[in-house]
Amino acid sequence: MNWDAFDWSILGPPMIAGLLVLATHVPLGTQVLERGIVFIDLAIAQIAGLGVIAADALGAPEGGITVQVVALCSAQIGALLLTWSERRMPQQQEALIGVMFILAACAGILLLSSNPHGGEHLQNLLVGQILWVSTRQLFWLAIVTVPVVLALRLGWVQRLGRFGFYGAFAFAITASVQLVGVYLVFSSLIIPALATRMHNGPRRNVTGYALGVIGYALDLPSGAVIVCTLAVCATLSAMVWRPATQLH
Repeated sequence: MNWDAFDWSILGPPMIAGLLVLATHVPLGTQVLERGIVFIDLAIAQIAGLGVIAADALGAPEGGITVQVVALCSAQIGALLLTWSERRMPQQQEALIGVMFILAACAGILLLSSNPHGGEHLQNLLVGQILWVSTRQLFWLAIVTVPVVLALRLGWVQRLGRFGFYGAFAFAITASVQLVGVYLVFSSLIIPALATRMHNGPRRNVTGYALGVIGYALDLPSGAVIVCTLAVCATLSAMVWRPATQLH
């Protein structure tokens, strides 16, 4: 057995990145499921990714402050649009979220069409490169994660109404999508929330965190493998930990 594969210096940063992502995505995923707007994460993640692509096309240094600002501003614009559409057209909100996702995805493809490394950039945006996460990226993720977690725990997000939710969501997604990719962002939000939908109170978040940690810990080589592992763990959890009321 190759024990080098379990070297903390190799697996430590990706695992820390996973824990930081789960810290915000598990409670936000629960709210997404309750609001019935499951695909908001795909839309916001794609919009933030479009900001990253646009900043790169403009010659901004990869991973620099300019990229972060452009990605965050793009995501917040998306949050403002969703806040407005929920107020004006609540019945069509899910459809509008889908349209925003498609438009952002197509715009990203158009920007990458003239880039010789466009295919690689697109793959990184979708699947991520969590195994190669750097200390600098962890620093940016931590700066975003701490205030969002505090805002959720202290009820600040709820006090700001619709935009409080969408703004916090966009803030959290901006950093995570650059590390773990669109697919893993979606999975980290929805799979734990879906698996624990029958639980109530603090137990739901605790179980969701546990599932997420197991998913990230079992298979770290690629985002695609983690997505599959999360799905398997969530399925087993839903089968084993059914509430007592469901067993009668």
